[in-house]
Amino acid sequence: METTTLSVHTGAREAVHDLTPAVERFVAGRVDGLLSIFVPHATAGVAILELGAGSDDDLLAALAELLPADDRWRHRHGSRGHGRSHVLPALIPPSLTVPVLAGRPALGTWQSIALVDLNVDNPDRTVRLSFLNG
Repeated sequence: METTTLSVHTGAREAVHDLTPAVERFVAGRVDGLLSIFVPHATAGVAILELGAGSDDDLLAALAELLPADDRWRHRHGSRGHGRSHVLPALIPPSLTVPVLAGRPALGTWQSIALVDLNVDNPDRTVRLSFLNG
C-alpha cells in the first residue's frame, strides 16, 4: 500500500473542494487497484459528484436547508451552527473507495471527487490517499 496526504485550505466559508486533479496525479502510472480517500476530521466528508456546473452550489444549498447554521444544535462551541458540521459525516462520509484502472481513477464522464467542508472554524484539512495494488 502506498499513502500520501494532501493539505487543503478550504478558507473561512463552506466549501466543496475538487480533489480530482490531486487524485489523478497520485495514481498516474500505477497498475489497476483501489484508491481509498479518507478525511481524518469529525466535520468534513468526501463525495463523488459533478462539479463546476452548479452541482457544488446546489449541494451546499441542500446542506444549508437540511443542516441550518442556527442555534438548534447541542454541540455548541465555535461559530453559530457549528454542531451541524459534526452531523455532516453521517450524510457525506469521511471516506470513499474508487477503482483505479491503468493508472486512472475509474470515474464517470461527469464525476469528480470532492472534499465537502461546512466547518468555517477550521480552514485547513488533511486528506489521506492510499493506493492498494489489484
